[in-house]
Amino acid sequence: QVQLVESGGGLVQAGGSLRLSCAASGRTFSSYVMAWFRQAPGKEREFVAAITRGGAYTYYADSVKGRFTISRDNVKNTVYLQMNSLKPEDTAVYYCAADSQSGVSYYSDRYDYWGQGTQVTVSS
Repeated sequence: QVQLVESGGGLVQAGGSLRLSCAASGRTFSSYVMAWFRQAPGKEREFVAAITRGGAYTYYADSVKGRFTISRDNVKNTVYLQMNSLKPEDTAVYYCAADSQSGVSYYSDRYDYWGQGTQVTVSS
C-alpha cells in the first residue's frame, strides 16, 4: 500500500510558477508509475502528466506541454510537478496518483492510490 501526500499549492499570478511535490510512503515507490491529475470546479478530473517507474519517460496533456515538467526522485520517494507560465485555466485541485501496472495510462480509473489534493489558484 502507498500513501501519497501533496504539497506546494497556492495562489500565484498568471505567468508565475509553482512546484508541487508528492511524498509517498512505503518501500516500493519505484515500482509505481506516477501521475498528476487535476480537477477544476464543475469539471471532471483530467490527466496532466505521468512518469514511468525509472523516470526515463514522461507524458503530458497537450494543455500543459512545454510549460509543466514532471520528475521523480526514487531515493526520496517523491514526485514533482514544476509548473511554469501558469494561466488562470490551470486553476484546479491537483492530485498525484500511483499505478501499480506497467505502462502509462491517461485514465484516472487505472490508478490505485491517490493523494488528498492541493489547491492551485492562478489569478489573472
